[in-house]
Amino acid sequence: MKQPRFWNKAGGISTLLAPASWLYTYLSDRRWKGGAHVKMSVPVICVGNINLGGTGKTPTAICLIERLHEMGRTPHLVTRGYKGSLQGPVQVDLTIHTADEVGDEPLLLAAFAPTHVAKDRAAGARAAVAAGADVIVLDDGMQNPSVHKDLTIMVVDADAGFGNGAIFPAGPLRESLNAGLTKAQIIVAIGQAEKVVKLQSQITSRPVLHGSIEILQMGMDWQGMRVLAFAGIGRPKKFFDSLSAAGADVIQTRSFGDHQKLPNSLLARLEAEAAGLDAQLVTTEKDAARLPKAWQQKVLTLPVRLRLTDRKPLDALLDKLFSA
Repeated sequence: MKQPRFWNKAGGISTLLAPASWLYTYLSDRRWKGGAHVKMSVPVICVGNINLGGTGKTPTAICLIERLHEMGRTPHLVTRGYKGSLQGPVQVDLTIHTADEVGDEPLLLAAFAPTHVAKDRAAGARAAVAAGADVIVLDDGMQNPSVHKDLTIMVVDADAGFGNGAIFPAGPLRESLNAGLTKAQIIVAIGQAEKVVKLQSQITSRPVLHGSIEILQMGMDWQGMRVLAFAGIGRPKKFFDSLSAAGADVIQTRSFGDHQKLPNSLLARLEAEAAGLDAQLVTTEKDAARLPKAWQQKVLTLPVRLRLTDRKPLDALLDKLFSA
């Protein structure tokens, strides 16, 4: 969803919408306090945020899963499968499931760990335990009250920050920063170093780790490649900037809604536009998961991963979690 400009400004429309934000907060608090908060038999690590839209949760979840594998753990991921039709719980099978059934992010995440889609997070967590998980990574569940979290990682887009600091619909937040900090034990701030330092000065009660998104070259030479880049993610401009940083000549860009479907008719128009520009179609890993099979060989993907400047604070929390 495209964020309105007033979400970055205090006063004006934001002030007019304040009563609606109070109601949203009241209902959210009531839901949280009335939740089951079911304690699982294995640790549950939540990767979430307090912002609406993309902040980098998926790269953070992948980074966490890889670290858990290094520690000899067997992580399974549980997600609601946003915009997927299956209620679950169902374990994602890359050979049969589509983005329409399970959502795009689960298809991406399933390449790194067994991934369970469930609208009922507690049912999904139980299915993960039954399938052999010794630790559960809960995707985007920070405000979900159904499962108890043993460790919560709050992901922040340092470049965007918290906007005007107001709660939806007056601002971009699902809950206040203070409320989020009561739930999270550590913050991963993704973005430019100076923006992360500024965020660290604002948040002193929790460790704030600096994360950066890095491109996996994987033998691909982007230097000088003429591309038409398209994306349906929270902040498409970050993807376009990454392509340029890799050396690609970004001739044209097209932005779509987050998780927007990519029908053949739309892709055919993009292909024709790219041909007229003598350019190659390129998209994100998440968008690639939504491509019809006939297009998967036609569109290049820019693979990226999260790199933490210093992961010692996270490792300390993980060591404490597994020694408890």
